[in-house]
Amino acid sequence: MSVSFLADENFRGYITRRLVADDVDIVRAQDVGLYAEPDPVVLRWAAEEGRVTLSHDFGTLPHYAYERARTGLAMPGVVMVPQSIPAGQAISDIHLLSECSLEGEFEGQVLYLPL
Repeated sequence: MSVSFLADENFRGYITRRLVADDVDIVRAQDVGLYAEPDPVVLRWAAEEGRVTLSHDFGTLPHYAYERARTGLAMPGVVMVPQSIPAGQAISDIHLLSECSLEGEFEGQVLYLPL
């Protein structure tokens, strides 16, 4: 089974729309009732749904992700995508993660693009 993603609220819309068009299993935070929710709430929802979180928020999200993992809470993974990465490269790397990874493979991990 492939990896499912949650794009956090501020994730670049162009990237998300392209991934949706390419049939990647991805939902946007604002489409599942997570608009303006704090990072711990977003990460809890992602854990409950078994989705890896995609984010540009290098300031706070990794801290909360590592905290969940450190305390033994489910954390299916986070992929940090710098704003400076070209959209095409981000899309390609996320496709690679989606197609070549197994569900649960990133449990407790924070990954950083580019690959």
